[in-house]
Amino acid sequence: MQPLDLIVIIAYLVGSAWLGLKLSGKQSNVKDYFLGSRELPWWAVCLSVVATETSALTVISVPAVAYLGNITFIQVAIGYLIGRIIVAFVLLPRYYRGEMTTAYAYLGQRFGRGMQSTASVAFILTRLLADGVRLFAAAIPVKVILDSYGLNLNFFAIIAILSVVTIAYTFFGGIKAVVWVDVLQMALYVVGGIIALIFITGNLEVNFWSEAADAGKTQFLDFASSPISAPYAFITAVVGGALLSTASHGADQIIVQRLLTTRTLRDAKKAVIGSAVIVFLQFALFLTVGLALWSYYERKSVEELGLERGDQIFPTFIVEGLPSGLSGLLLAGILASAMSTLSSSLSALASSTMSDLYEKFSTRPLSEVRALRLSRLFTLGWGVVFIGAGALFTGTDNPVVELGLSIAGLTYGGLLGAFFLGLWVPKARQNDAILGFAVAVALMTYLFLFERTLIGFTWYTAIGVVVTVGLGFLLSLRHRGAATPAPITTEVNAR
Repeated sequence: MQPLDLIVIIAYLVGSAWLGLKLSGKQSNVKDYFLGSRELPWWAVCLSVVATETSALTVISVPAVAYLGNITFIQVAIGYLIGRIIVAFVLLPRYYRGEMTTAYAYLGQRFGRGMQSTASVAFILTRLLADGVRLFAAAIPVKVILDSYGLNLNFFAIIAILSVVTIAYTFFGGIKAVVWVDVLQMALYVVGGIIALIFITGNLEVNFWSEAADAGKTQFLDFASSPISAPYAFITAVVGGALLSTASHGADQIIVQRLLTTRTLRDAKKAVIGSAVIVFLQFALFLTVGLALWSYYERKSVEELGLERGDQIFPTFIVEGLPSGLSGLLLAGILASAMSTLSSSLSALASSTMSDLYEKFSTRPLSEVRALRLSRLFTLGWGVVFIGAGALFTGTDNPVVELGLSIAGLTYGGLLGAFFLGLWVPKARQNDAILGFAVAVALMTYLFLFERTLIGFTWYTAIGVVVTVGLGFLLSLRHRGAATPAPITTEVNAR
């Protein structure tokens, strides 16, 4: 690393934050702050969705997946497309029908305030853990940079610095700042991945793809592995990926909030389906980078490279193998991508806390000015909590992309199951949904903590859906008639 790289990194971080604030405009109420007044173009929302869901995990960890194994991970993206089509035509119309502010408002209307709050709390806890992993992922390349200068900052200090910068522009700019920074950073890290691949192949005397193929690393479809324990067996990856994507893009506020910022339902559908296509191409790019690095480093193991974990392989190449200035630009893109994901989480957590918890349980009326001020305070508070969440995963040895998806799967199945229960079982009541959800989350937590090798993480969401819907259905049999949903209200105008 040269001083020019540090200058490029600092300039990019400052510039991206300034651009986000510049394009965000002024917020006069909560609708401006959390929904961007529903004026954002669908293509920007589409890119923002991709940047939010992949971020530093894709840039850092997906190359490591290919380096250490093969490219069967890309099968998950096939399931992602199926899942997003379901979101576009089943769930999004219900959100737009009531002009909802959060994904969990539907559960409140269908079951009641208790289920809405339960879902919101589950989302908050899962988001803290899953994005704590992502924040830790962002700290990995920073540590590589600092180590190259002989500066031995630990992961916690790095996480704290990244969080403070991110909190600043999210606090003031709201969702508009988040979305436009997402667009900028995604363009940078995708272009950066392409440039890195060109440099890697330019320094190879062999055809890396042929070499990888001879070693069995270019396997795309896996029909041989166990569909129960292997996370990337074809059925596991596609079915599990479809349900995971349905849950993450239809029942997770961090994505739903973005889709609700588009002008129309049709725009939201284009944004969510288009994101699946881009994700597939993005996975393909960074898996290819991983295969090229495997040849570049002459098939050496992580230990032989002198690294602590596989997720450091690509950042190490960026620092050591790219020209000065260019390596700084790629590392800046990784940092900005992770920071924008964090800012997305902060905005989603604040909106869910405000709409699903505070407003549901507070009897005190709020003016627009006071509601906006309180929303910003929630953003600030969750930012502080994220610093601690990111520090929880500094000792893990698993690829962070798999760890992040595993944690998300703890509640995704229960959340999606609650949505399906409301849609498919007219007799189901609030207590049925809450109990089914609670049992699903408890079961998935047990599997994650004690039986992680027994069942592939891509099945977590599917199991949670089956448990929630199945148990909720059985409990609903004790009721005589269909439940009466609460009347649909316009949340953004009810304030």
